[in-house]
Amino acid sequence: MSDTNQVHGNRLDPWLDSYAARAHGLRASETRSLFAVASRPEVVSLAGGMPNLKDLPLDRLAEATAAMIRADGGRALQYGNGQGLPVLREQITEVMALEGIDADPEDVVITTGSQQAVDIITELFIDAGDVILAEAPTYVGSLSIFSTYQADVQQVPIDADGVIPEALEETIEKLERAGRHIKFYYCLPNFHNPAGVTISEARRPQIVEICRRHHILIVEDNPYGLLGFEGQTYTALKTLAPEDVVYLGSFSKIFAPGYRVGWAVAPPAVREKMKLASEAAILCPSSVGQYSISMYLEQFDWKTQIEDFRTMYKGRRDAMIAALEEYLPNCRWNVPAGGFYVWLNLPDGVDAKEMLPRAVTNLVAYVSGTAFYAGGRAGRDHLRLSFCYPEPADIHEGVRRLSEVVSRDLEILELFGPIPDRPSAGISAPAPDQI
Repeated sequence: MSDTNQVHGNRLDPWLDSYAARAHGLRASETRSLFAVASRPEVVSLAGGMPNLKDLPLDRLAEATAAMIRADGGRALQYGNGQGLPVLREQITEVMALEGIDADPEDVVITTGSQQAVDIITELFIDAGDVILAEAPTYVGSLSIFSTYQADVQQVPIDADGVIPEALEETIEKLERAGRHIKFYYCLPNFHNPAGVTISEARRPQIVEICRRHHILIVEDNPYGLLGFEGQTYTALKTLAPEDVVYLGSFSKIFAPGYRVGWAVAPPAVREKMKLASEAAILCPSSVGQYSISMYLEQFDWKTQIEDFRTMYKGRRDAMIAALEEYLPNCRWNVPAGGFYVWLNLPDGVDAKEMLPRAVTNLVAYVSGTAFYAGGRAGRDHLRLSFCYPEPADIHEGVRRLSEVVSRDLEILELFGPIPDRPSAGISAPAPDQI
């Protein structure tokens, strides 16, 4: 055996010295092993943001899909257009019209879920050390992407009305004085993940004006916009500033995530670069997924299906709020008007990250608030509860179990005082159900 092979043989990873610098920022989720345990049927998972698909007409979908394959299988199973199926891009503009968005099908780029769209935008705009603005907290999957491209994520405080415009401008001006290059502002304006809040109508033009004045692109990620529990929608930032916003949408929450079909609507020059970047990475988005989505939009009453989803999720939201009022009155929380999530503020001294193993032992799971902050530097006093997937009775039982863990931690705090702060392990890749 050569000396080189001996050296390599002593390493856990013989290619460690060959990776790009950005690869060293990839880490397994701190909670992945816990969620493997949490997948057991006896554990109530209030962690994953998985859509509840029980009300989809699966038998009819199976028949319609089979008919589509018989009629169009030669095209549906073949390579496709890098920008996406033209008829689906036309249909997507009809979906967006429900939120008042007037888009041209030529400006739509089909992506492998909206997650790929975030990745493409970050690839196109971010050099190592460039600044991305995001809300505090923000979506864990996007934080993982931003970390991979070695961005400096600066998070801006939010309140019950979404991002605070004054804080946004103050952050921008501070960074500009320091000579930092801000490439874009990433936001989830409607039924936020994880905070559940929505940017108020009054703040939307303020946010657009601030970013326009400082020449900062806005990336508007909107997977939940049609899931307002009263059918309400909000003015898209894209509508207020068509040339200054890249709008991202997805069928994962309003139909089914397994098809992995999302989209971006971008200004023409950005659109062309997105198309080229997507082709370089994947050649083309899934043709069979696009044909299936197009078939669904053409043949099924998808608008009524969205209304059914709203009713179902509203019932689950109500079940969670009722359980929180009953079992955790010493906590604070938002009451979301749509979407999937409640953002729970724990009593002083209770640490969501430290408590998670004990919660899983007590057969309930959640996501620690630390997952939603760059570097895990904040969020220990919050946790995200998802009400989208469990049945109302399971939500009630899950919150009851959680309350037992919180009560025990409060007793320990009273006896021994708070646990000293521990260093963060950095940004982690999301576990499969941290979506």
